[in-house]
Amino acid sequence: MPKPILVSGIQPSGKLHIGNYLGALKNFVELQNSGKYECFFFVADYHSITEEFNPAEKREAVREIVLDYLAAGIDPERSTIFVQSALPAHTDLMWILSTITPIGELERMTQFKDKSASAPQNINVGLFTYPVLMAADILLYDASVVPVGEDQLQHLELARTLARKFNAKFGKTFIEPKSLLTKTARVMSLDDPSKKMSKSRPAGCLFLDDEPKTMESKIKKAVTDSGTEIQFDPKGKPAISNLIAIWSALSGKSEKDAEKQFNDKSYAQFKNELAELTVNSLAPFQERKMKLRKDARTVRTVIENGNARAATISEQKLRTTKTAMGLL
Repeated sequence: MPKPILVSGIQPSGKLHIGNYLGALKNFVELQNSGKYECFFFVADYHSITEEFNPAEKREAVREIVLDYLAAGIDPERSTIFVQSALPAHTDLMWILSTITPIGELERMTQFKDKSASAPQNINVGLFTYPVLMAADILLYDASVVPVGEDQLQHLELARTLARKFNAKFGKTFIEPKSLLTKTARVMSLDDPSKKMSKSRPAGCLFLDDEPKTMESKIKKAVTDSGTEIQFDPKGKPAISNLIAIWSALSGKSEKDAEKQFNDKSYAQFKNELAELTVNSLAPFQERKMKLRKDARTVRTVIENGNARAATISEQKLRTTKTAMGLL
């Protein structure tokens, strides 16, 4: 019996940080290694161009995501790694799906409203139709499950709605994908725990490629709350709670374990231990990425093979879709 298909991607919109690692990369590897799914992981470069970018930097950023996948432990022999823009079927299906997508569905998307408010000078059509492309990314591969954070649940529900609507109109063609919510740390900025960790705040951001000394320095400079207790209380003590969440995700232990283990320790002592844990946890990733960076042929082969496999599957699905509509 074939395994259920799982699809997910990461945008090449800047260097990845520990929030991306804990929220996506680490999770992807665990899903792959569970042996439960046939996994497809892609570089979502079409999604990333809804924001301002430099072409040369974008080209390098795409390659960096592939390096990050491989360095984190995504195995191209067990999972398919591909680049979204290399496969025309994604935008072809997006156009088809857009013809059955009510404007009202897109107008209510929270992420569109948030991004429009934060960058009013860059409210483009691509940003508006982003969820339709995401639906195409998923439906092309008959994905049964999609690992998502809570901020993407609304988009996934649209994919389910469009699959259901298409099937009702043209016959059973698409699988309605289900969300796969896993416990992941919501990592906030080290210098302002009220904001998510972001490359736009480099001082409060732990990049996966940061030197060990840089990581240590950032963690030791991280803001803390009043008092001295190592206590997980996101509302009352957001700063130390953020650091505890990182410690918990990297150590595999609970926040309660952190409170017990550091019951008689100071903030400084806790930060020292967190810095050591972070550096040691990311060392294998950094070492593998350094080796892969020097092996351009292997990386190129992974991309070519992954693109070819994904193209075979996506083109067949597109043909099936067009046939159902009377277009072929």
